[in-house]
Amino acid sequence: MNKKYSFGIDIDGTVTAQEFLLPFINKKFNTNLILDDIKQYDLSKALPVDQDTFYEWFKATELSMYKNPPVQQEVVRILNNWYPSTKLNFITAREENATSVTKKWLHSSKIPYDALEIVGNASKVIAARKQGVELFFEDKHANAVMLAEELDIPVILFDAPYNRESTPRNVIRLQHWSEAEDWVKKEFGI
Repeated sequence: MNKKYSFGIDIDGTVTAQEFLLPFINKKFNTNLILDDIKQYDLSKALPVDQDTFYEWFKATELSMYKNPPVQQEVVRILNNWYPSTKLNFITAREENATSVTKKWLHSSKIPYDALEIVGNASKVIAARKQGVELFFEDKHANAVMLAEELDIPVILFDAPYNRESTPRNVIRLQHWSEAEDWVKKEFGI
């Protein structure tokens, strides 16, 4: 069966629960942060430590944090429903060293996919263009705007305290995956 559509999907904060890093951060930095405390995508801004200290810890800890992050409600069911007729391309800013742990997590979580593009600090636009993405799911405001403007495609931006800046018309702010499922059914007929 030929895949009818090609979707690009971010992982962290989009498929995973947006707050999945907070228990690790709270334990390490002796804080009690909740998602509403995170007003910027740069997590270090909410902490009483400098950015270098945070990122040094993050790099040393990231693979263990990626082993079993909780997923957003309904996402596994929805992606499995779309999978037979839709190409699912995971495009993530994780680093290359996370490839193996990410593939294992996708498999153990029963999340289907056609491609896994690990882009690190590079733009997601190149990977999305390579995969012929027609719709993207994202939680980082800057990425959502860049993808929408450079590829002229709709982008679903999952609302979070850290991404509340204004958006162009083709960035659609939604609360959860069941809303995305309804939007996709209306716009793509699946």
